[in-house]
Amino acid sequence: MRNFIKKWNDLSLVKRIFVGLVIGIILAITIPNEAKPIVILGSLFVGALKAIAPVLVLFLVTSAISQHKKGQETNMKSIVILYLLGTFIAGFVAVVASFIFPVTIELAGANNSLTPPGGVVEVLKALLLNIVDNPVKAVYNANYIGILAWAVLLGLALKNAAESTKTMINNFSDALSKMVKWIINLAPLGIMGLVFDAITTSGIKALLGYGRLLMLLIGCMLFVALVANPIIVYLNIRKNPFPLVFKCIKESGITAFFTRSSAANIPVNMSLCEKLGLDTDTYSVSIPLGATVNMGGAAITISILTLAAVNTLGIKVDLATAVILSVLSAVSACGASGVAGGSLLLIPLACSLFGIPNDIAIKVVGVGFIVGVLQDSFETALNSSTDVLFTATAEFAKWRKQGKDIVIK
Repeated sequence: MRNFIKKWNDLSLVKRIFVGLVIGIILAITIPNEAKPIVILGSLFVGALKAIAPVLVLFLVTSAISQHKKGQETNMKSIVILYLLGTFIAGFVAVVASFIFPVTIELAGANNSLTPPGGVVEVLKALLLNIVDNPVKAVYNANYIGILAWAVLLGLALKNAAESTKTMINNFSDALSKMVKWIINLAPLGIMGLVFDAITTSGIKALLGYGRLLMLLIGCMLFVALVANPIIVYLNIRKNPFPLVFKCIKESGITAFFTRSSAANIPVNMSLCEKLGLDTDTYSVSIPLGATVNMGGAAITISILTLAAVNTLGIKVDLATAVILSVLSAVSACGASGVAGGSLLLIPLACSLFGIPNDIAIKVVGVGFIVGVLQDSFETALNSSTDVLFTATAEFAKWRKQGKDIVIK
């Protein structure tokens, strides 16, 4: 048994996750009723990641800011520009794809009882209010905009504190990082439970009626991940982007796909950034920020579902309006994490651009929930893996200017 555990631990995490994935699929197909208790493994894994992520971000950011030396450079400006550019390009790709491959949807049966925000101003207002949220409440509710804001202020306030105080905060940060590694090591069991639950509860039959819509959504997300993002990376680092792209997809995208939570994937991304040798001062801020504002997948979802409704209703769209939709979807997507229901509830904002009534827009949201089993998984995988990709891109671009070798570890 001891030899088996040693051999198991010697395997890479990705290989172990693949084993868990295969076992979960086999159990779901062969003995779904008998193996039902393993669902708890997925819930425990996601719950543990979600629980530790807010505290990890608070201490990592506070420690990084408090120990930041004057004149020491970070790449936050470059990373934020990449986040915003990537989100806009994703929305634009979705709009172009919707023109080339127009789809319509059945709206009659789709419905839900959730209330969307009233406009872009309301989304931005909610985002600003999250910044000044009660710090304890922000940690409890995993409000990462609020956590970031208070962590930065606390870090600045502690800059002149005694070295012993800074050391204590740094020790807490290191301890939390170690705890995260322990949790991530249990990913194969968690993924096994998650994939088993997904197959036994949702299946594939419910999605077949929306096959073309799903193909367009997933196709756009894959295009952004494998074509648009690599081009952005190449223009910055002037080297083959695919080793970095595939590493981010493999080690961040896979776990995000099954957890379907950018917040739960923050510890995974932090660990990957450390593995890539990136600057802690930078990624401790950029990764939780990316989970809030880097929303290329959400921009794709908003654009495609909105234009599907437009096609269904026979509304004519000109090029100028399509470009405006790209901008609107990008702005709305940046506020997605602060709105209950995520990116789907921001669809009515985009629908209002074409004069689509709210009662019809809500039915479009309902369709989104129907295809959400796969749509949300691909969206989260794209969003979360791109957080690491763009953070690494900004860092490697800096290394290139300094004449350092860029090695993907």
